[in-house]
Amino acid sequence: MKVTIVGAGAVGASCAEYIAIKNFASEVVLLDIKEGYAEGKAMDLMQCASLNAFDTKIKGTTNDYSKTDNSNICVITSGIPRKPGMTREELIGINAGIVKTVSKNLVKFSPETILIVVSNPMDTMTYLTHKVTGLPKNRIIGMGGALDSARFKYRLAEAIDAPISDVDGMVIGGHSDSGMVPLISHATRNSIKISEFISKERLEQVKQDTKVGGATLTKLLGTSAWYAPGAAVSGLVQAIACNQKKVFPCSVLLEGEYGLNNLCIGVPVMLGSNGIEKIIDIKLTEADKAHLKSSADGVKKTNGLLKI
Repeated sequence: MKVTIVGAGAVGASCAEYIAIKNFASEVVLLDIKEGYAEGKAMDLMQCASLNAFDTKIKGTTNDYSKTDNSNICVITSGIPRKPGMTREELIGINAGIVKTVSKNLVKFSPETILIVVSNPMDTMTYLTHKVTGLPKNRIIGMGGALDSARFKYRLAEAIDAPISDVDGMVIGGHSDSGMVPLISHATRNSIKISEFISKERLEQVKQDTKVGGATLTKLLGTSAWYAPGAAVSGLVQAIACNQKKVFPCSVLLEGEYGLNNLCIGVPVMLGSNGIEKIIDIKLTEADKAHLKSSADGVKKTNGLLKI
């Protein structure tokens, strides 16, 4: 199993580290445009191999896509990160050009690959990747919902003072502060509705804290987060590589599902060796349906800024 990660910055390197530690891939290639940067990150990570007991080979390359040939899965993290006060949508002009070039090059050398898009604005970059590569919809996946759901579960566990392993929850919709739809009605603690443990007011606070989860970290760190995004990507990669049939909310191309068409947005999917094995239709409350529709309108508005 060969995995390529384009962008050797904090997110890409964290992703490579988590994949290597899980020890399911034979090779991880890090690619970056900065001379020597990916090679240095790869060397540093390989010097962890004996300490963290993994056998995955991590290699770095400066903008040489031939080194990525025959990759089973490719991850696109490249692009500029958010700065404090910047929305994901404001990144579109710069990152669209980067994602267009990267996705074309990846498919050129690995025509059978599955692409995972991390670059922001993520839903729009996932849609752009569809338009540029023409790959079937099961082989292009936007990461956002997996990360947003992890942040939602963190906030839920914090609010009810529970072990996070007790808590389950999902965020669908767009990967943006205004577009996320945390599914309070589906959130549970050991199969018991979360509303049994917490007031409506506190639940609403959890919802709002989840939606600004990325912005909160950007304000604290001065740049985008990297540990949780890297872990989210590695979870998706492992589910595909190991044919786990796991369910994650991911940004996928919808063609009538959830009443939406011609956009990529976060909904629950089953991931396996074919990438998206199935888009799962779950029952939503009327309020959640309305929020998802509003989120979709926002994503389409951002898509309209693309120059394809």
